[in-house]
Amino acid sequence: MDLEKIAGLVKMIEESALTEFTYKEGDVKITMSKLEHPPVVAAGMPAMPVSGPAAAGPAPAAAAEPEEEEVLFITAPIVGTFYSAAGPDIPAYVRVGDRIKEGQTVCILEAMKLMNEIQCEFDCEIEAVLVSNEQKVEYGQPLFRVKKI
Repeated sequence: MDLEKIAGLVKMIEESALTEFTYKEGDVKITMSKLEHPPVVAAGMPAMPVSGPAAAGPAPAAAAEPEEEEVLFITAPIVGTFYSAAGPDIPAYVRVGDRIKEGQTVCILEAMKLMNEIQCEFDCEIEAVLVSNEQKVEYGQPLFRVKKI
């Protein structure tokens, strides 16, 4: 088997959502598996709650009830290129302050020339867009910070 072909297979697996791949050609059989990488940010998987910013020291006596607002993220389910809109002359799917419904498209991730619409899994409000248009994103990378409504 050609080394360039093997290198191409490795690159294809790295850039895809596949976690395991087996290729057989004649007597040669190659099996590749991805190790689960820790999340880029402590956000974990899509829409998992994360604790808010840590206090710099002990809380003052007046703050007996700490405000526990849930911080949520919409994260990239695949490796790809982030697009905020369906085309260059079309408005972005969502902007900061937009209230979106479950199932609404929030962006497109292009992977291997396939355009994948990423949809929200719950009703929420966009608090921040964490990536720029045409930016390469990794699996699990936070794309939007949101507040559940």
